[in-house]
Amino acid sequence: MPTYIHHIETLVPETSYPQERIVATLKRCVARGDRRTERIIHHLYAHSGIEKRHSAMTDFVEGNPGGAFYNPETDTILTPSTEVRNQLYTQSARELLPALVEKAIARCPHVSPSDLTHLITVSCTGFFQPGPDFAILQSLGLHAGVERYHLGFMGCYAAFPALRMAQAFCTANPNATVLVVCLELCSLHLQWTSQLDDLLAGSVFADGAGAVVLSGREPESGGYRLDAFASAIAPANDSDMAWTIGDTGFRMRLSSYVPEILQANVEGAISPVLEKAGLSREAIDRWAVHPGGRAIVDKVEKGLSLPETALEASRNVLREYGNMSSTTILFVLHEIGRQQNLTRGERVLAMSFGPGLTVETAILTAV
Repeated sequence: MPTYIHHIETLVPETSYPQERIVATLKRCVARGDRRTERIIHHLYAHSGIEKRHSAMTDFVEGNPGGAFYNPETDTILTPSTEVRNQLYTQSARELLPALVEKAIARCPHVSPSDLTHLITVSCTGFFQPGPDFAILQSLGLHAGVERYHLGFMGCYAAFPALRMAQAFCTANPNATVLVVCLELCSLHLQWTSQLDDLLAGSVFADGAGAVVLSGREPESGGYRLDAFASAIAPANDSDMAWTIGDTGFRMRLSSYVPEILQANVEGAISPVLEKAGLSREAIDRWAVHPGGRAIVDKVEKGLSLPETALEASRNVLREYGNMSSTTILFVLHEIGRQQNLTRGERVLAMSFGPGLTVETAILTAV
């Protein structure tokens, strides 16, 4: 029995920062006259492919009194503890999630809150209990019998296991209607230091949320059918892309070799999902690639010998929003469905990358 995506909804925090504003702040508050650090900052941001990013952190908004991350009186960047960052995550999550899921259901024809049987939440940027699932339960007024599951701390590829889980529920129960919600507030964990790993992460990561409504019933108009999923691991050191918890937030390790590793291995990484779907490369009409950074998108494009326009949706999302971890691929699929005149029957190959170096892939058909 097939499983269908009825609707994808996205949401970002109201606050956004242009890249040039962040560059000026970092040069002033981090480099502090060190020419080498200034050059690194300028290079990373000039080649990021990003124009602006949204954030739950409002400290750097012009005229604001600052907060846990910034003291405007001394023009100093602060280093809050993991506890403080997680408190901000909890507060922001409880504000964003109700708005997201209510909009998702409102814009999904023929699905009401009472239809939902399963709820899957995804996040790697914070923890609290009662958790995001409970906040959504209350917001939508769901009955207590809705089955709730949480996928935590998996990283940028976590939307794929969540969708695969939703597919399993719909296959097992023809009456199932599943809501998948990804929420990532990456900016709350950025480390404002002169270390290269911190500067690199600080140039790309951002905040956003996405919701997906799925069931075994074909949508009356629009949406995707889930055809196949596969996982692969690129040959890399486990430290090339890693995500750990420190005393001052969650720490990202993103080696500069990651784009090269992906370019060399992406062709092999998509073979399992094509084989599962019984398709050739030529049968793929659209590509939805997680824009982990500009170099990653460029190298995947080269590794797959794709035309320049093939990853337009990924580049658009990167430019307007940055890398929002697990949420980002939902923005890309939403962009393809909304902006690229997707027609019924077209096949989309989606992929995302995360710690490991794990490569998750899926094939979807437009319906």
